[in-house]
Amino acid sequence: MNRESVQSLRPPPRPRLYEQLVEQLLDHMTERRLGPGDRLPAERELAGLLGVSRASVVQALVALEVQGVIDVRHGDGAVIRQVPADRQVLRALRARRHRLREVIDARQALEVRIAALAAQRRTENDLDRIDAAVATMADDVARGGRGVAGDEQFHSAVTAAAHSGLLDALMEEISELIRESRIESLSQPDRPAESLSAHQRIVDAIRSGDAQRAGEAMAEHIDAVSDVALLRDEN
Repeated sequence: MNRESVQSLRPPPRPRLYEQLVEQLLDHMTERRLGPGDRLPAERELAGLLGVSRASVVQALVALEVQGVIDVRHGDGAVIRQVPADRQVLRALRARRHRLREVIDARQALEVRIAALAAQRRTENDLDRIDAAVATMADDVARGGRGVAGDEQFHSAVTAAAHSGLLDALMEEISELIRESRIESLSQPDRPAESLSAHQRIVDAIRSGDAQRAGEAMAEHIDAVSDVALLRDEN
C-alpha cells in the first residue's frame, strides 16, 4: 500500500452526543409504538433517564424537530409528528452541520444588504409590519416561548421593506433552510431575548434611515445567532 493510501485512512468520526441521543429517542418511539400526537417525556425527565445534561437533550430534540419528527410546543413539550421507518434522520443530521454553515454564509451575504436597503426604502406600512412582528415575538418570549414565528415574521418584513424582487426571491428560495437554522438558534439558552433586543436595534436603524447602521446591526445579529451547539466542537 503506498504512502498516500495509508495517509487517507483515518478512524471514522465518533458520533456526537446529540446524534447518539437522537438514535436512542428514535428507538424509544419504535419500542413503545408511539405515533403522531403522542408525547415524549419532559426534558428534565429525559435528561435523568439518559444520564446526560438537559442542554444535550434539548439539542437532540431540536435535531428531531428540524427533521419534522416532532413539534416542540410551549406548554405541551415534544409532540410526535411522525416516526421514520428507517434511520434516514440520522443520515440527514450528519449533512445538516455543513448545510447550516452555508445557510449562515448566505444570510450574511443577503440580509445585511437587505437591512441597508430597508433603511433607504421603507414606507410607514413597512415599519408597521416590522413593529407588529417584533411585538409578536416579544409576546411569545414573555410567555416562555422561543419566538420562532415572530422571528420569521420580522425577517420577512425587513426583506419586504427592501423592495427588491430579486432579493425577496432569493430569500424565499432558502426560507426552509433558514427555518432550520432559526429553530436551532432560538433553542439556545437566553437566545430568544437576545434576538429580540437585536431586532429592536435593527428596527431603530431602519426607522432612522441609517443604511450603514442597519446593515451593521443585521451583521452583528446574524453573527450572534450563528453561535449554536451544532457548530461547536465539543460533543
